[in-house]
Formats: sequence, structure tokens, C-alpha cells
Amino acid sequence: MYRVFENFVEQLSASVDAVDLHEAMASAAAGFDFPLFAYFSYPSVSGQTPRLISNYPSSWTSHYLQLRYHSHDPVILRGLQGWDTFDWGVDRPRQCLPASQQEILEKAAHFGIRGGLTMSMHDHRGRFAALTFASDQSRPPLLRSLTRYEKALQLVAINFHIHARRKLAEDCVVDGITLTPREFESLKWAARGKSAWDISQILGVSKRTVTFHLENAKAKLGVRTINQGVARLTASRQWRS
Repeated sequence: MYRVFENFVEQLSASVDAVDLHEAMASAAAGFDFPLFAYFSYPSVSGQTPRLISNYPSSWTSHYLQLRYHSHDPVILRGLQGWDTFDWGVDRPRQCLPASQQEILEKAAHFGIRGGLTMSMHDHRGRFAALTFASDQSRPPLLRSLTRYEKALQLVAINFHIHARRKLAEDCVVDGITLTPREFESLKWAARGKSAWDISQILGVSKRTVTFHLENAKAKLGVRTINQGVARLTASRQWRS
């Protein structure tokens, strides 16, 4: 497992954007026998959409964000209470949970998210983020994995959080033109040869949403095609600078 962590740190050090962060975390999670992960950064301004870097099924994440499930998600609500590391699962007794919170866990389970380990993180500015490693396994084998890897996963979470805070806070600028984070991410994925459908699966949103962001990016950059937008991006200092 040392090699998994070493490779993860190397990938993080070389990362420049959400694309790289996603790839680094997906690789590390798989190395720790967790097929799924989700990094959730709570919006600092009320009403804004949270940032989510995840390989959960996009049909679930788009539904989750659209309906603002994070406001009722028992995992997120527990994480908001302070620095904590805890395991959870849909098979656990949940008599104390409100019906709305139980429903979210049950819906997630339908998408293969049955339980996991969540590490919540808070900074001195009051900002909150949580990293979850999840699985479709039932409780006994999942808990055995958690016991084996919990300390290492905590180190992964802290390292990922530090890099995400620093690198995702940078302005999304192409040739002096500021794009929104979603426009910038969509364009960067397009530069890597991904289709709008591919990007929707990666970002956990609908294909229509990705197309919307790409069209906005084109308009801001004053180009007619996505390929022209990609060309401006790759020629700019923001690309792998």
C-alpha cells in the first residue's frame, strides 16, 4: 500500500486542475480496494452549488446536486459538526434518522453506494469539505477494509484536500478571459479528447449541462467551434503552466 500512496502523492504534485485531481483520487481509491470516491466541498456562499469531484454514477450525482440533497444528507450533516472520521452504511440501524435522511441513503444504495468511510475537514475560515471512500459491499467486508486502511486513507484525504483547495481556487482564465469553473473544466476535458457525454459522466452532470457550459465558453472566447476554444486554451499559459 505504500506504493499506492507514493504514486498518489506524485500525481497530486503534478496536478494542475480538477481533471488531474479526479484521476489521482480514482487511482488511489482503487488501490485501497474502494471502487468509489467523492470529494465534496461545501459552498462558502449560501445558495451556490457545491463542488463535487467524484466517480459516483453521474445519474446519481446530477440528481443529488439538482435536488440539493447535501442539505439533508446525514453523512454531510455529520461532517459539518467538526473534524471527524466515521464509517456509515445503509444497512446500519437508522431509527434516529429523519425519513428524509433515510431516503437519501436508500436512494444512494440503488446506485451501488451502500457504505463507506468519510473524513470531514474544516479550515480556519470556516470552510468545509469531506472526502468519502465508498463501496457497494455489505457491512462486514467493508468494515474489514476500513480497519485495515483507515489511517492511510486519512493521509490521502488530507493531502487531496490541501491540493484541491489550492489548485481549484485559481482563476479560470484563458487569454485574459475569465471562465466559470464548470466552463473551464468542460473545456479542459474537451482538450483531452472527451465528448460532451464523456464529460458529463466525469463531472456528474447531464450532457445538456456540459453542452451549455461549452457553448458559454465559446461565446466568451469569441470562437465558433469547440476545437477553436480548445486551441485557445492549449495556447494559453493556464494550460499546463
